[in-house]
Amino acid sequence: MFTGIITDVGRIAALEQKGDLRARIETSYDTATIDLGASIASDGVCLTVVEMGDGWYDVEISAETVSKTNLGDWVVGRKVNLERALKVGDELGGHIVSGHVDGVAEITSMQTEGDSTRVQFRAPGELAKFIAPKGSVALNGTSLTVNEVEGDVFGVNLISHTKDVTNWGTAKVGDRINLEIDTLARYVARLAEYGG
Repeated sequence: MFTGIITDVGRIAALEQKGDLRARIETSYDTATIDLGASIASDGVCLTVVEMGDGWYDVEISAETVSKTNLGDWVVGRKVNLERALKVGDELGGHIVSGHVDGVAEITSMQTEGDSTRVQFRAPGELAKFIAPKGSVALNGTSLTVNEVEGDVFGVNLISHTKDVTNWGTAKVGDRINLEIDTLARYVARLAEYGG
């Protein structure tokens, strides 16, 4: 489990396709404190550490994960939002995030508003019903509050701090973004569907 509070911006150092996709991610995390088999959310996708060294770790990404996320868009040099898994006693600063991406949204517009950037996304149609104004979403692993929703389009504001400490500072219209809807919203919708 994660919180959607990004704690490092890593860099894709290498990609290798043999069976599954293998990625080497450079990080400022102290890799001596990372266990082999640990889960690290990478652009919001929970990935397992399979090898590591000083300042880097490797993950293997299945074809299923590539097909359901934007990880197939990764290129060497790309910046990646990183978050280590929660430990008992950690502060829950965002919202509960599983690292299991529900689909890919697309940035449809970006507009500067003061020091913030208002960003609109088009969500996959089957996920739009789970997104509500003032609700939470995880976008590329970042816990964000939804401002408005109209059909399958929703918007968020990115404050300057968020753009500075994540990979959101390089986002542009047309980018494909990993979307994880709020687990609570999924259960509320399921309950309503069955009149619970």
